Amino acid sequence: MGRYRQIEEIVKLMNNPERIRNTSIIAHVDHGKTTLSDSLLAAAGIISEQVAGQKLFLDSWELEQKRQMTVFASNISLVHTYKGVDYLINLIDTPGHIDFSGNVTRSLRAVDGALVVVDAVEGPMTQTETVLMQALRERVKPILFINKVDRLIRELKLTPDEIQKKFARIIMRINSIIEKYAPPEHKKDWQVKVEDGRVAFGSALHKWGLNLPHMKAKGITFKDIIDAYTGEPEEIGRKVEALSKRIPVYEPVLDMFCEHLPTPLEAQPYRQSQIWPGDINSPVGKAMAKVDPNGPLLMCVTFIEVDPHSGVVAIGRVFSGTVEKGKVVRLVTSRQKGTIQQVYMSMATDRVIVEKIPAGNIAALSGLPSIHVGETIAEEGVETAPFEALKYVSDPVVTVAVEPENVKDLPLFDKVIHKLTLEDPNLHFKIDKESGQYLLSGMGELHLEVTAYRMQEAGLKVKMSKPIVIYRETVTRDYKGPPVMGKSPNKHNRLWVTVERLQPEVIEAIKAGKINEMQTRDERQKILMKEFGWPAEDARNVIAIEGTNILVNRIKGRQYVEEVLDHVKSGFRDAVAT
Repeated sequence: MGRYRQIEEIVKLMNNPERIRNTSIIAHVDHGKTTLSDSLLAAAGIISEQVAGQKLFLDSWELEQKRQMTVFASNISLVHTYKGVDYLINLIDTPGHIDFSGNVTRSLRAVDGALVVVDAVEGPMTQTETVLMQALRERVKPILFINKVDRLIRELKLTPDEIQKKFARIIMRINSIIEKYAPPEHKKDWQVKVEDGRVAFGSALHKWGLNLPHMKAKGITFKDIIDAYTGEPEEIGRKVEALSKRIPVYEPVLDMFCEHLPTPLEAQPYRQSQIWPGDINSPVGKAMAKVDPNGPLLMCVTFIEVDPHSGVVAIGRVFSGTVEKGKVVRLVTSRQKGTIQQVYMSMATDRVIVEKIPAGNIAALSGLPSIHVGETIAEEGVETAPFEALKYVSDPVVTVAVEPENVKDLPLFDKVIHKLTLEDPNLHFKIDKESGQYLLSGMGELHLEVTAYRMQEAGLKVKMSKPIVIYRETVTRDYKGPPVMGKSPNKHNRLWVTVERLQPEVIEAIKAGKINEMQTRDERQKILMKEFGWPAEDARNVIAIEGTNILVNRIKGRQYVEEVLDHVKSGFRDAVAT
């Protein structure tokens, strides 16, 4: 199917949420996500089958191609026919390196399902668990693809029985992660199983793949696959190519998307309470649960691109209503109004202009210059709560001093820094008040190295200091001594503070958004008392939550306390953030 026919089909399917699958591909670095994506795009006619696996189409940036490593999340829409019915698959390929995990966090807010890719030889790695944990916390349903099976045959020389035992260990590990982090109601039914076709295996590089239903339908056994890798190199090449024609990798993977991943109609009702704290019985809440294209607009911005022609382009998931050109909207957290100038459909490096995009889809729009990642775009005149803040797995911990080589480039420096920090909220920039240095913080040295490369691409030559790693204090044991007292500068106020470790279960509840500042006092008190055994007084007097820290007001019998509490909360936030 040609690319432009694809676009026509996509626009039609956007209006049928039962036929939409929003999915992300997640994995540890170098486990083969982007190579697999190539085969999926080739199946849809977006790229040639001959270059699939080598082109790395969704690694569209020059540095990604050079390093053969995904840096930015990239999304594309494609059409797949399953059992005679066309489905729209909105696919996001994500980075695997820990330095770019923020892209994974943002991607997962926009999707309902995730394909977890695991290297058959290495098995699930640390980042596999991290990205799967992130998916489950966003209530994103996983399925599994075991990649690089050819390595088990060519390098490890495993027998069919040994290969199956290897698969069983990988599946068991993935299911233990699901058991640990999935919402209670899905701990069992989201377990990946070979029997029902939720696990596929193959070689993305060699373009073949199978799951159990396809093995039965095509009469393929492990012995057939091992035989394909037996013989002289030339003979192996011919047999493997024939294997890729007989059992192409895209078939089981795209079929799994259609068969096992939820539609927006199925996913939004159970994702709603996790990602949006608003009233489910309000007009917005009801429209969101129904994926109503005619309801009030509600969109969560997950990515920002600054385009020289279109300006600031916001990309995100439309949960309710319809995004359309000329619509006046409200930015909920920024408390600003704006008008949508243009609506786009993202196709990797390209943006295709469309008239409108309804609920259940991923949309791009321009015309809102004050927007930022995580912003909630809502219908003008409709009151609504913003989406829950995106919860990143780590903070920027590596800092460099940066400055332009030529002082005349300061205006360009300011412009480039603004663009980079707008597009990448995991980059933090500040001016040190004491030294006057420009400080840039990132998730790691590679993150900052890539940022320096992007500055050079923008025509800016900069000098960077050696990286500094920021360490933070934490509580390692319970404090047994008396409260610590501090006085305000005017000596009129004295405060006594004590520090206690939070229970690990409470920390997990904060990370999962189960305990947060958006809750009513009664709701939060009930959870802390019933589920974590807190005393009623402490549970009722929580006045601030920052990171994984809770501030409790234990002041008794004092007047005018409310007049200083805002300052106390501000000091608390500063203390736990440094």
